[in-house]
Amino acid sequence: MRLNSLSPAYGAKKEARRVGRGIGSGLGKTCGRGHKGQKSRSGGSITPGFEGGQMPLKQRLPKFGFTSRKALSREEVGTKELSKFQGDKVDLLSLKEAKFIRQNTKTVKIIDNGDLNKALEIAGIAISKGAKEKVLAAGGKVVE
Repeated sequence: MRLNSLSPAYGAKKEARRVGRGIGSGLGKTCGRGHKGQKSRSGGSITPGFEGGQMPLKQRLPKFGFTSRKALSREEVGTKELSKFQGDKVDLLSLKEAKFIRQNTKTVKIIDNGDLNKALEIAGIAISKGAKEKVLAAGGKVVE
């Protein structure tokens, strides 16, 4: 095998269409472009993203990312932060009073992110499996 004997596989290269060569070719006269209009003219190409004068999708979408409406009313509290919590009963109201979460927060989840050295009673709050184990190991209890 030599470089001069290499050739592409059969069917890999298609022959170019010869347009404008009479009725018999099927691509005579208008050459497959149809009659009139921007796309029939020479140099008449439409830029990608153009929607015929309608405001294009890239301009209709918001420009500065996306903020989930749910994220504004949900928060997470770690077991590390709960170690600093004053009191023994943890619920939504007590976390707001202690300024662990914002006032407009509607749902909270306790996650496992460090050691917990206090016995706490957690009521009415979602809790991860790892955090639940740490609360129970510290002598606390979880009321769901």
